[in-house]
Order: sequence, then C-alpha cells, then structure tokens
Amino acid sequence: MDALLTALADPARWRLVSLLAERPRSVGVLAQLAEARQPQTTKHLQTLERAGVVMSRRTGQRRVYALKPDPLRDLAAALSRLADTAERGDSVREAFDRYGLGLRAERLAAQEAGWADGRSFRFRRPLAVHPELVWRHLTDAALLARWWTPDDLRASELVFEARPGGRIVQEYRDAEDADDSDVIAGRAEGVVDDVSPGEHLSYRLSPRLPDGSPAFTAHVDLDLRPRDGGTELDVHYRVTDSTVDSADFIAGIEIGFGQSLDKLAATFAHDPGPGTDTETGSDSDSDTDSRSTA
Repeated sequence: MDALLTALADPARWRLVSLLAERPRSVGVLAQLAEARQPQTTKHLQTLERAGVVMSRRTGQRRVYALKPDPLRDLAAALSRLADTAERGDSVREAFDRYGLGLRAERLAAQEAGWADGRSFRFRRPLAVHPELVWRHLTDAALLARWWTPDDLRASELVFEARPGGRIVQEYRDAEDADDSDVIAGRAEGVVDDVSPGEHLSYRLSPRLPDGSPAFTAHVDLDLRPRDGGTELDVHYRVTDSTVDSADFIAGIEIGFGQSLDKLAATFAHDPGPGTDTETGSDSDSDTDSRSTA
C-alpha cells in the first residue's frame, strides 16, 4: 500500500493512471497525451509497474501498458474505511468539531483586553454518592487526577491544597503521550478562596499562555447539596482578566469542563467506592446549562 500511495502521489503519474483507465496505451502515445518526454514517461510507468498498479506487454516494437484495477479498488476500500471511522461520531471527534465551530467566533471577538470578562457558565450534575465522597474527589489531588481533564488529556502534574490560600497547579498532556515526549497540552495555576467541607468550594484558576502569562482568570464556585441519597453538584464558572490571546481557551471552556464533570459522574456510576449508597443510580446524560452574560 505504501508503494502504491507513493507512486500515485506524483501528478504526472496520476495523469498516466487516468489515461490508462480509459484503455491500454503505448509509451509513445501516453507521452503525447500527457505532453511529456518519452524517457520521463517510461520512468513514471516503470514506477507504477513496480507499485503493482499497471502491467506492460511488448507488442512488436511497442511496449503497451494497461491499468490493473484491483489495487485501486483495495486503496479505495481502505480510504472508505478511514472516512467511515472519522465519521462514526465518537465523543472526542464530536468535541473537536464543536470546538472548531466556536473557535473562529471567539478569535474574532478577542480584539482587546477584557473582551470576555463577565462570561459565565453553569454546570449541574446529579451524582450517585453522598456529598462526603464527592468532596474528596473535588479536593484530593490523587482523586482529582482521575477526572479533572477533558477526554483526550491526562493530568501530568496536579497540586490542590484544599484550604483558603492553598495553591493549585494543573498541568496536562495528551492521553496517548505515554513518555511525555510531546509538548505540554496546557497548564493552569491558581489559589483556593473558600472551603466549607462537604458543602462549598471556590477557587481562582488561570490557564497559562506559552510565555507563562495568564490567559484569563476563572472564578469557580462549587456547591454540593444532598439529593435522594446522592448529591446535586452545582458549578458556576465566571471569567475575568481576559487577554486578547485567551480566545482559544475561552472557546474550550464549556466542552472541556463539561467533559471533566461527565468523567466525575461516570467515576461514581462505575466505581462509587466502599461504603457508599448506589441504589439511587446516576444520570449519565445530565443537563449542562451554559450561558454568556458578556
């Protein structure tokens, strides 16, 4: 397959394949129709023959070439499978497409500092465990690392000091970057503002631009309320201090943070932990309410 792709990648050879698709032709006629020199045409045809897409036969003084359709059918089938895979609608691909739709609009809007200040997002999730266990997953760095990233990323460094004034560091990489050889996908730093164990948590977090400066400040408030043996988690996410270069980050807030909360809900649905009440179940399709006040 590699040899075939390499052979077909050249425009001159593709032209010859197109001509041979019509009918077998001699080298001289192919050179005339392709408006090329015969020695160059011969070399291209030899490359195509080595790749298995054409065959030749000596007829008197002429060498006639013909197209072999089966390799092209195999290539077409392989390309069709790739296209089907890309269109199958998995969550990562859907998120990528949604992010692309919003990215252009946000970049156009980011004309001056403060352009996104006041933008707010609201997320709500019913969780199938009691507030005490949810609280642990919101404040324990080891448990946070299991869910506090979008679907295609993983936490490579995570610090969360669950006390007023406590430090927050969130660094993440591609989930498939096993040896950390790829560039860091993102980093954010912040501070905890308020802690009411089992009830309320608030913090400020600033994603970092490539030069290390903050892109914007996220003010995040999380409220936990008992509900039917489980927990209603209510998150308010508000943007301030937005820079012109923050558009790429702003465009991903609703998708990225929403995916993280979905992973948190899935954690409790699949592995709620010892001593928890699982009889109430969990709604994996919980509502996300996101609105802009900018």
